[in-house]
Amino acid sequence: MSAATKAGSAPYYFVPSPSRFPVQAAFGLLLVIIGTSAWFNDYDWGRWVFFVGLAGWLVVIYQWFRQSIQESEGGLYSDRVDLSYRWSMSWFIFSEVMFFASFFGALYYARVHTLPMLGDLDHQLLWPDFKAIWPSAGGGVTASPANTVEPFSTIGPFWLPTINTALLLTSGVTLTIAHHALLDNRRGTTIFWMWLTVILGATFLCVQAFEYIHAYSDLNLKLSSGIYGSTFFMLTGFHGFHVFVGMLMLLFITLRLMKGHFTPKRHFGFEGAAWYWHFVDVVWLGLYMLVYWL
Repeated sequence: MSAATKAGSAPYYFVPSPSRFPVQAAFGLLLVIIGTSAWFNDYDWGRWVFFVGLAGWLVVIYQWFRQSIQESEGGLYSDRVDLSYRWSMSWFIFSEVMFFASFFGALYYARVHTLPMLGDLDHQLLWPDFKAIWPSAGGGVTASPANTVEPFSTIGPFWLPTINTALLLTSGVTLTIAHHALLDNRRGTTIFWMWLTVILGATFLCVQAFEYIHAYSDLNLKLSSGIYGSTFFMLTGFHGFHVFVGMLMLLFITLRLMKGHFTPKRHFGFEGAAWYWHFVDVVWLGLYMLVYWL
């Protein structure tokens, strides 16, 4: 994604030779899906198929990315190729925005429309004990009169979510400092702040793992804890996965920086990872307000 050559020295478009990587990556993902489905349905062979598919997919992705990096550092990518990467990353982040919008929309619809509708007079004959309140935190007491949801406690903003908010906001600042250092061609400073950003991201994941353990063991809050539990874990869980992916992006960019890749004028690999990380930060702010505070 970066090139050490001057602008215009590479061909207008770089056309790679036919590649085996797309088919191999797709086959690895197919094994992951088959293995996951079998594993969830209590077939012992499912877990092995899952891990074989995952390992194979990771090997292919490593080889694919290594080839792309070699092409980039070899000066094969022109400004037009760089522009295509920018558009591709922009559309990818837009798709991620729509992905999270669907889950935020589900949370909004459940709280603003579904609960009031189920609690109105028209539905009292069908479910007279239903109470239209949020969250449905007690079986037989609040929104689960049939005791289909075990009693649980909710998670407020203090203190683990607030600590994680501070970690992500700080990581956005350190990443921005690293970017400006790269623009000034201060590679050592860039690497320092990038490592600090990666550490902050890893710390976020550790705090979230501790929060999940606390939710399951102390609060009895699970994915099956009604609409509150399902929306809570789907939103925070998918966001945590995106933090993990973003942290891996930043880690690989840091390792490339240590190898001497990227220049002040040609460093979209760095910028693309930074775009993604700032997107993850913004999503967390919305999640922090709508899930933990409201």
